Amino acid sequence: MSETIRLGSNESVQVIPESEAQPLGPNTGLDGEGSDALKSNADWPLRDSEAMAKQLRAALDRLGVAPDSMDVAAEQFLIGVQRDDLEPLNAWVESASQQFDVLADLVKRLDADLLTTAQAMDPTGPDYAIVESMPAEMRSALRTWIGRELVRARYYDEALPIFAEVDPAVCPDAATLLFYRGACYHAQLKIKDALADLRRLLQRKDEIPARYARTAEMLVADIKPLKKDSLDEISRLMTDVTRRLDLGRADETTQEREQEIVDKLTKLIDKIEEEQQKQQQQQQQQQSASGNGGQSDGQASPMDDSRIAGANGQGDVDRKKIDDQNGWGNLPPAERQESLQQISRDLPTHYREAIEAYFRKLATQK
Repeated sequence: MSETIRLGSNESVQVIPESEAQPLGPNTGLDGEGSDALKSNADWPLRDSEAMAKQLRAALDRLGVAPDSMDVAAEQFLIGVQRDDLEPLNAWVESASQQFDVLADLVKRLDADLLTTAQAMDPTGPDYAIVESMPAEMRSALRTWIGRELVRARYYDEALPIFAEVDPAVCPDAATLLFYRGACYHAQLKIKDALADLRRLLQRKDEIPARYARTAEMLVADIKPLKKDSLDEISRLMTDVTRRLDLGRADETTQEREQEIVDKLTKLIDKIEEEQQKQQQQQQQQQSASGNGGQSDGQASPMDDSRIAGANGQGDVDRKKIDDQNGWGNLPPAERQESLQQISRDLPTHYREAIEAYFRKLATQK
């Protein structure tokens, strides 16, 4: 399955399909065992199919499943991964659900309506207690599976509460958890959280699938230099609003994000104007000093026609005010939008196109 992870405002990276992933080696220190475990400085386990099968049996055992049924589930999982080339996480959840009716019911509901069922499982939802009553391995696998599907569908807000507290040490497929949770934090501009998960994932850079390693490196390089109130951040916020509108969400959260963009643009304009005024003052002072210099015997030399006369004052100018008295925040929506679009005229092409595209999108949604 091919998917795309967004980088910044106009960049994206294609995640390598599962079928092209590099296979894990037989001696990778999986589940904290093996000779390579002592060589790795990773603080989370990377399990192969055999170790995941053991976790599956342990979870079913705590549920009271008969030994014969546990054997069937483990064998089904291994066949799915090793012969049918299924994603390990998918095969794990499917095999477990066939031996546990409660999980089977949740999976069936998720297949029918992913978003609604997932929302019912977050900490404030009616199904939260059901999920929490499951064995830790099963609960972690289920939450990771749902969170991954939500991220793939760009439901980042719903994905975070689903797998935010999943422990990689318990999750059968910790690499998938760290990758998709890190990508979700990245999309939400949660820099510290994104870097924490993605860097933990890269602790096993040479062991995890290549699609995870390469994409994680790009995500880290993309979000690490992001500065608060920068044009880059504003552009990313616009991208997020566009995503929300694409999903049909013109709710209060989206409106708050739009207002945040306007506030940051206004702050950026104020900063640019202040810098320009300082430059003008410096130029006037330099011109004034140049006009008064070069005098001899107390007499000034005639001024060249091409030179601007220096003023006797300090060169101070009144700073342009953009406040409520000028009606900036009280403009009608159409006029405010037109005014904000003018901001992009003198910006670099990359940001100008992003800003113009953002407001065109807003115009079609409202």
